[in-house]
Amino acid sequence: MDKHARSLPQTLRHYLATPLALGYLGVVLAVCLWVAGDTLFASSSGDASFAGLWALLVTAPTSLLVPFSGPVGLLAIPLGAVVQALALGALYRYVTERRTHGTENGITST
Repeated sequence: MDKHARSLPQTLRHYLATPLALGYLGVVLAVCLWVAGDTLFASSSGDASFAGLWALLVTAPTSLLVPFSGPVGLLAIPLGAVVQALALGALYRYVTERRTHGTENGITST
C-alpha cells in the first residue's frame, strides 16, 4: 500500500482546501447571489434578464455537460462548480508541490 494513499473524502478535502479552489468557489457564490438578487428584484419590472447565464458561464464547460431539463438541470451549476474547483485545486497542488519537491532536491526551475 502506498504511504501517500488517501480516502476519497481526504482527497477531495486536499484539493478543495486550496486558495485557488476556494477563491473560485467564492466567485461562483457571488455570481449566484447576484443572479438570485437580480431575479428577485427585476421580476417586478416584467423585463427578462439574461443574468442566469452568468452562473452557467462561470461554471462552464462542466455545467454545460448536464442536460437542462427537469430536476437534473438544477444540479448543473453546483456540480460544475465543484468539478471545476477540484480541477483548479489539483492544478494548484501540482504546481506548488512540484516546486517544493524540486527545491528540496537541489533542482531549481529557472
